[in-house]
Amino acid sequence: MPQAISLSGARPNIADLMAPQPPVRVPPNTSLTDSPFANCDPSYKCSTLNAIPATEQLLKKSRLPFALVLAPYRTVGEGENPVPVVSDSVIARCRRCRTYINPYITFVEGGQRWKCNMCFLLNDVPAAFDYDAVNQQPVDRWKRAELNYGCVEFVAPTEYMVRPPQAPSYVFVIDVSHSAIQSGMLATAARTILDSLDRIPNKENRTRVAIVTVDSSLHFYNLTTSTGEAEMLVVADIDDVFIPHPGTLLANLTENMDTIRSLLERLPDMFKETVNVSNALGSALQAAYKLVCNQGGKIICLQSTLPNSGVGALKLREDVKLLGTPKESTLLNAASPFYKSFAVDCSRSQVACDMLIFGGQYSDVATLSCLPHYTGGQTYYYPGFNAARTEDAFKFAHEFSELLAEEIGLEAVIRIRASRGLRMNAFHGNFFIRSTDLLALPNVPRNQSYCVEVAIEDDLKTPTVCFQTALLHTTCHGERRIRVVTLCVPVTTSISEIYANANQKAIADYFANKGVERALSSKLDDARDAIVNKTIDIFGVYKSHVLGSGPGSTPQLTGPSNLNLLPLLALCLIKHDGLRQSSQIPTDLRANAMNLLRTMPLQLLLPYLYPNLYALHTMPPEAGEISENGVVFPPVLNLTVENLEPHGCYLLENGQNIYLWVGRGVVPQLCVDLFDVKSYDGLRGGKITMPVLDTPINKKVNLLIGKIREMRRGNYYPTLYLIKEDGDPYLRLWFLSHLVEDRTDNIMSYQQFLQHIKDRVSFFGTYLDKSN
Repeated sequence: MPQAISLSGARPNIADLMAPQPPVRVPPNTSLTDSPFANCDPSYKCSTLNAIPATEQLLKKSRLPFALVLAPYRTVGEGENPVPVVSDSVIARCRRCRTYINPYITFVEGGQRWKCNMCFLLNDVPAAFDYDAVNQQPVDRWKRAELNYGCVEFVAPTEYMVRPPQAPSYVFVIDVSHSAIQSGMLATAARTILDSLDRIPNKENRTRVAIVTVDSSLHFYNLTTSTGEAEMLVVADIDDVFIPHPGTLLANLTENMDTIRSLLERLPDMFKETVNVSNALGSALQAAYKLVCNQGGKIICLQSTLPNSGVGALKLREDVKLLGTPKESTLLNAASPFYKSFAVDCSRSQVACDMLIFGGQYSDVATLSCLPHYTGGQTYYYPGFNAARTEDAFKFAHEFSELLAEEIGLEAVIRIRASRGLRMNAFHGNFFIRSTDLLALPNVPRNQSYCVEVAIEDDLKTPTVCFQTALLHTTCHGERRIRVVTLCVPVTTSISEIYANANQKAIADYFANKGVERALSSKLDDARDAIVNKTIDIFGVYKSHVLGSGPGSTPQLTGPSNLNLLPLLALCLIKHDGLRQSSQIPTDLRANAMNLLRTMPLQLLLPYLYPNLYALHTMPPEAGEISENGVVFPPVLNLTVENLEPHGCYLLENGQNIYLWVGRGVVPQLCVDLFDVKSYDGLRGGKITMPVLDTPINKKVNLLIGKIREMRRGNYYPTLYLIKEDGDPYLRLWFLSHLVEDRTDNIMSYQQFLQHIKDRVSFFGTYLDKSN
């Protein structure tokens, strides 16, 4: 059991953020084999509770959230175990509940039948289960991957296909209006696609590509001409979109590579003189949909101008008078029903949409991100994009190239099954719910996260329960597969055990999803209040029902050691750009932050909520060097201004941006060695690219920055900012807003927040007695 610890008065022990999640302790001999991999790795699926209450009443009494956090299609990094593949087409499933055979079933009747661990039905073991048809010899069933691993992938036979596996199809919808040319977006996009053509998944040489450019008209390109030069076809009627030359616009990438390369090289020059400020995105999307709706595919939309013509036209609706008021939520919801209804049509036809939005001014991220939200896609936002700034061009080119190279899953569905008595109750993430519990994803991006709330319908009478996620998808290489992720968790009747096994990281993910949901359906105030109240509830129940303290004031706020950072993570959420009280956060930035909060896997979410802060001027000798365990980072510091020395230089990173803070008392030699300028006065704030110098500290800092940019899953490439202590006030405040342990504007410091929770918890017992 974890010890009860006092949280008041001390800085949070932030090293625990890097610690592994609490282990799931299932009783001995629960799994068929003694494989250490019988339960799935928590990075694929974890629960907010690693001991499940036996009754709904006990769950309610605990006030803890019960949810699963999933990232079933995450990438596998260097040194990690790949997902085992079962390729013999023997897929054993329960006849009644359709659960896939897994390490937690039991064999009966001499191994002739197996008992489902979800519904307990007896099923016949397939005859081919113990026989290798390829080599014509018996096999040892105890070595089969599906009985040893909580995460496996089956190669699906034909009965799992409605049609032959689809070939990857990419339709690029590219804005060519005036702002796209002026910002350099078009030139950078064309160059990145050109450089990435060999990275687009195309193992079978079946991948197809189409390009549609859009301003006040639609421009299609016949890529299959005999001359080797693409032929432009202009459609000016944006109200009644038709496809000229339907059979030639979606072209085989391998066969037409030279024509596609030639077009991408010419594209920026074709529109360089444009003065057209119109954009008919809705019509272009309809055209792109018509190109791929019969076979499914992916629309990648690069948007620089607010769509202002034809169907789906949007208005400039940013109203600074509403920011920070209860009416701000109206700006964060979609302005036009077109984008959701179009996305639902796409989902039905296995078409996914990715949005890359370039904001020179208001872009309505809230509306445009509906497309990825309902089609399983991704949204990327580049505020104030200007390709003349190397940092902007490089960030976009890197992320776009990684997006194109991503080995996505196609025409996918996810279903989550659970032991008898449990039901999936609510779903959060980028997908469309096709029936009560079937999540439709035309496209499964790598490293996207989903959160699913679980309800207890009947008392749980077994010592353990299981959750099984099945992701049926087509790989980029044309193979139909089922990824099956199984998690087994013990059941308990003890509220102390439930608290001892609560997972604060997964709870923070649940809070983030529920906070965004509440902010959009109600008000931002309500979202923040709900997170704070839930935190108070949790610590109130711990005090009254676990520690057995009566109502009334106590000198300290006490919690279990496994929830020691939950108040900190709750405070981080209510101070985050996605949810915090402020009239200074533009709607696009807030909408983008909300999108990130609800799609990031835990590995990315935690630093996004509580960034890492390092002192560079006092690094230990081994920091910034490569050891046998990889790059060594300096000690991580608590996020408070008390840790900023006037002569210091600090690096702060949250996975989206990296900030170098330089105190005005910094010694000139550090400026020379790190930045190649003579003194603090010579430093220029804002986006920077680090110089490469032959000095120890410069080499170390460049190595740290490089590692930060590549050490996490996902396509994000953090931009580097230099911030001078007495420099640009906006940049300075932006940096300081990340120091979440301090009081900022009207939001409490960490210690004030703990005191607020303690004060409310003191009266919690009385309130609890009345409410029960």
